[in-house]
Amino acid sequence: MSILNVKTLEKATLANRDELFRLGTALLFIVGIMLFTIVQGKGGTNSVLLVVAAMVGGYMAMNIGANDVANNVGPAVGSHSLTLVGAIIIAVIFETSGALIAGGDVVRTIKGGIIDPTLLPDNETFIWLMIGALLAGALWLNFATAIGAPVSTTHSIVGGVLGAGIAAGGWGIANWSEVSRIVASWVISPVLGGMIAAGFLYVIKHTITYKPSVLAAARRVVPRLVGLMAWAFVTYLMLKGMRKIIHVSFLTAMLSGGIAAVLIGYFLVKPYVNRMAQRLSDTKESVNKLFTIPLIFAAALLSFAHGANDVANAVSPLAGIHDAIISGGLHSEAPIPMWVMLVGAIGIALGLALYGPKLIHTVGSQITELDQTRAFCISMAAAITVIIASQLGLPVSSTHIAVGGVFGVGFLREYIKVNYSRMIEEIKLHHSNDSPEEVEAFLMRFEATTVPERSKMLLELKAQKGEGLLHKTERKNLRKIHRIELVKRTLLMRIAAAWLITVPVTAMIAAGLFFMIRGIMLP
Repeated sequence: MSILNVKTLEKATLANRDELFRLGTALLFIVGIMLFTIVQGKGGTNSVLLVVAAMVGGYMAMNIGANDVANNVGPAVGSHSLTLVGAIIIAVIFETSGALIAGGDVVRTIKGGIIDPTLLPDNETFIWLMIGALLAGALWLNFATAIGAPVSTTHSIVGGVLGAGIAAGGWGIANWSEVSRIVASWVISPVLGGMIAAGFLYVIKHTITYKPSVLAAARRVVPRLVGLMAWAFVTYLMLKGMRKIIHVSFLTAMLSGGIAAVLIGYFLVKPYVNRMAQRLSDTKESVNKLFTIPLIFAAALLSFAHGANDVANAVSPLAGIHDAIISGGLHSEAPIPMWVMLVGAIGIALGLALYGPKLIHTVGSQITELDQTRAFCISMAAAITVIIASQLGLPVSSTHIAVGGVFGVGFLREYIKVNYSRMIEEIKLHHSNDSPEEVEAFLMRFEATTVPERSKMLLELKAQKGEGLLHKTERKNLRKIHRIELVKRTLLMRIAAAWLITVPVTAMIAAGLFFMIRGIMLP
């Protein structure tokens, strides 16, 4: 056997060993949940139901960690502000902290109020409905993670509840107005996130990157941007991440964010940027370094808020099942036992550590190339979009917002680069009869000046040389030159397709699971 074959075999063995370790660890977690629930139970049918529900809830929590958490730390990893290991450690700590500290002690048993539980025939039907919904959402998330598609865990469980609910109680059980709002969020979330992220990148380019001295511009602008980031995240955390601990009005949250913006932007970031500027060169790469620490904080805060809010996707059905078994009735809200919250928190952390790296790489580096500035814009978009949507009463997905932000900055970069290339080609065509030295001198002046001056130079050139010097064919070809694609279209189509079918697919899976369970349970 050749050395090359031996090395190939060793790589394959190591890959299989890693996969077996991940699978074994996940199975141990599920078995641990099962044993703990058996000890907690008192025997009988209800105890068996609780064991099954706890196992499925733990499986769902792991899939949430594997798929959804990548949105919070992916941009920071892709921009090299954090290593993969560092991002996982931060996400695990803050996701778990958010779930346990701010996850609340009561959750809604029916996610989003999309079905009316009073139309169900009995308590047992509700329990099996919730188990089917949880399992359907978990299976879909597992598949989406395997193909590298970041999808909404909220939409996954909503689809599961909707499908199992219709299977159990008919079409009239569904709240179709709420379902239509969720469908609207398929468009609202990514478009709003992409537009806000692209808008911030555009502002940064025109206030810092395109200035003659980028470092001098950064000393003025970066403290303001980080102050704005502080406002956005403090407001976001008070409205979403901490709402189950303390309830504040929108105005209070805004004012608190404003105070944080002044304190952090003026008293902390401005002196820090001034000190850093003395040691950095006057380049774009130096400006990127100024956003590294804010990005680390952003990843931590987004993870905390995600843990506080989205842990309910795993534990609300489980808490509802637990409440239905213990109380023997159906309630719109249910208390969360500590062991149920721990199942959600530990499951999310474990899923992230074992299977999260694949989606972190997808969001952070495979869609488009990210640096610290672009990642900063995506983090800003994530917080600001949620604030705007919550005040307008729009249902949005944090996954769709973050991924939409990545696509937004990628498409803006494409537009800028293609537009610049067209300008250069147009200059060369207008100078086609001039000497190479004259063309080169004009291009050097063009590249060294500011954006407004470039537009002025181009207009003056057209006036001197005449617009009519360019034939219609040449002007048409200018629109086709340098077809720069900085966003992977294959990933765009795959992710968009996964988003569109999440609710229908999970609904069908949940309905099938419910009918299968009922068939098994019937005498």
